[in-house]
Amino acid sequence: MFEHNDRFAVAAAEEGDAFVPFVGDLAGVLCAKHERVVSNDNCIRFEGLVLQIPEQRHRRHYVKATVQVRQQGDGSIAIYHGPRRLAGYMSDGRLVIEQGGPTKSAA
Repeated sequence: MFEHNDRFAVAAAEEGDAFVPFVGDLAGVLCAKHERVVSNDNCIRFEGLVLQIPEQRHRRHYVKATVQVRQQGDGSIAIYHGPRRLAGYMSDGRLVIEQGGPTKSAA
């Protein structure tokens, strides 16, 4: 079994390992991504849910804008417009409020 390794093994040119840590948004990679167009009521429809995008400081609405819906493995959902995260939702569609402390769900 080890004869093959003994016969064909080559010593490394340098010592150490070649591991390079990932420096990025892993959650943005390990998710299902879908595009939606925001309707006139500033909502998107996704898997039977109606998700309203809250008013943003930099923009009042996203009507007719194309947004990206990212669904994580746990079912949570986030809406992005370009690199900007607009809102997060629990798997049942409840808005997750993230500003001002720990994440909590809106009633």
